[in-house]
Amino acid sequence: MRLLNQIIAVTWLNILNLPKRLASSMVAVIGVAAVVLVFAAVLSMAKGFERTMTAAGSDETVIVMRSGATSELSSGLSNEQRLIITNAPGVQREGDQALTSAELYVVVDIRKKSNDAEANVPFRGVESTALAVRDYVELVEGRLFEPGRNELIVGRSAQQEFKGLDLGTTIPFGRTDWAVVGVFDARGSVSESEIWTDVRVLQDAYRRGNSFQSVRVRLESVDSLAEFKQALEDDPRIDADVYTEKQYYSAQARTLTQFIRLLGYPITVLMAIGAVFGALNSMYSSVSIRGKEIATLRALGFGPFSVLVSTIIESTLLALVGGVIGGAIAYLAFNGFQVSTLNSGSFSQVVFDFAVTGDLLIQGLKIAVIIGLIGGFLPALRAARLPVAQALREL
Repeated sequence: MRLLNQIIAVTWLNILNLPKRLASSMVAVIGVAAVVLVFAAVLSMAKGFERTMTAAGSDETVIVMRSGATSELSSGLSNEQRLIITNAPGVQREGDQALTSAELYVVVDIRKKSNDAEANVPFRGVESTALAVRDYVELVEGRLFEPGRNELIVGRSAQQEFKGLDLGTTIPFGRTDWAVVGVFDARGSVSESEIWTDVRVLQDAYRRGNSFQSVRVRLESVDSLAEFKQALEDDPRIDADVYTEKQYYSAQARTLTQFIRLLGYPITVLMAIGAVFGALNSMYSSVSIRGKEIATLRALGFGPFSVLVSTIIESTLLALVGGVIGGAIAYLAFNGFQVSTLNSGSFSQVVFDFAVTGDLLIQGLKIAVIIGLIGGFLPALRAARLPVAQALREL
């Protein structure tokens, strides 16, 4: 109890004396704040992209593609295979209507609103059941396209990011002019980066015959997945792979998120090393200025351990202040910031928001604490070993 009281007393004295060494203390705080800011900002890109790709993924909705295809662009299915998938066991039905959507996927060039640069935007042909298959998609403006007509609906994120997609406008793709008749919301998922039209119209416009690239299927339940997959595996007329939406979009997000993390963590480590030196400089300066004060405390009976621990606590508190400031700036400046980037899996743009999440902020504070502990240890050791008699002779 005596030792704890000594640690509290010395720590409180250190905090009260902070205004006397404000400049050196601010160096440590700003250094740690910069580390946490960069860490949270860079990793929030990966978090936001991953969240967008998997936000609306469902285990009850599956994507069927040609066996071996890694994305819809490299897949291909015939109309006969579409019918086999539609009639397979385990498919949810509403009356006589199977909840499936045979789809075609092409990429079109549209200019961005932010810098007028051309971007590859996914243009998807879907069946009229597409909204029933994807229960997270909701039409929020206008109406659904009419089958057989050159009409399209656009995702909310695509409308915000790209030019010419306002409701009521007409935009040319290929040899055809398309009327924007509706806007849909998909809970911030990757589907909001897309443009949809009637699959038969898209087949004709891009000369794709009667072929498709994937079939979305709404299953009766999660337990129906095994039965559905087995039925397709047993049918010699079709060679296909089946993925749940979560599996498919997680795989699509993996490459970019891993790249961002591989970039973000080394940058954070390098900046953290610089911040440690800033903390060392601050705490060495603190010990030097308070040499006589520390010696007096030691002469009054305060042990070297209490001096050591209190100095480390001071360093850690300064680092925590920096961590909180850096995290707050990252959240205010980057959380919800909308950008678009190329998804290497589909070679098209995905619109997503930076996501400065709670776990990222906690990780940032942990980094700040580590910097404070490392940066305060050597100066604390020096303070604890300060010769009492020598310091007292200078009083």
